[in-house]
Amino acid sequence: MGVKIKDIPIDERPVERLIINGVQALSNEELIAILFKTGTRGSSAKDLSNELLSKIDNIKQLNEINFETLRKIKGIGKSKACNLIAAIELGKRINREVDKLVDIRLTNTEIVYKYYKEKLCDKKQEYFYCVYLDNSKRIIQDKLLFIGTINYSLVHPREVFKEAYLLGASAIICVHNHPSGNPLPSKQDYDVTTNLVKVGDLLGIKILDHIIICKNNYYSFLENNDISF
Repeated sequence: MGVKIKDIPIDERPVERLIINGVQALSNEELIAILFKTGTRGSSAKDLSNELLSKIDNIKQLNEINFETLRKIKGIGKSKACNLIAAIELGKRINREVDKLVDIRLTNTEIVYKYYKEKLCDKKQEYFYCVYLDNSKRIIQDKLLFIGTINYSLVHPREVFKEAYLLGASAIICVHNHPSGNPLPSKQDYDVTTNLVKVGDLLGIKILDHIIICKNNYYSFLENNDISF
């Protein structure tokens, strides 16, 4: 049976140690125990923290953990799982160079890259987003439209331009990630982009750019003269 928090001397409890010594003094185990708040019958919050940490190789892997995985660990219920996932997501958002896109007037490609590199750099699949803009290049909204290997049949113009009409957008920037870390476009990327540009020209809604996101770099079809007006 694990040691209960109430049985630990007050000055050795995670919350009290945080207050007295500062958050930097706490171990990963203690930080997670604070988020869990309580343990279960037979296991303290620190025991549950140790159990969770034993499931991963290093603390960075918590970036990829999800609700379903946490719920499989005995003693971690809905509330504890949600507390931890919320804390992880908040940490990600605090560290983003660009916190939001909506209402930003787009002046350069790097704004889009800085926003999406944090959002997509750890994804194991390709995620295809469309960023919708008004006449003054102000971003109205961004939408996740497809998940999976990007190809001609998956990325259907109907879905891309339907959202544009619903939002009253006059231009679109397509964004997707390459989990491989290589930002160079594939033949499928070129085919999808060419098709969307042609449809956009017919509908009067321009495809301004298609940006491929990787952790440390990106590829812009516009900057590389693969899209022209």
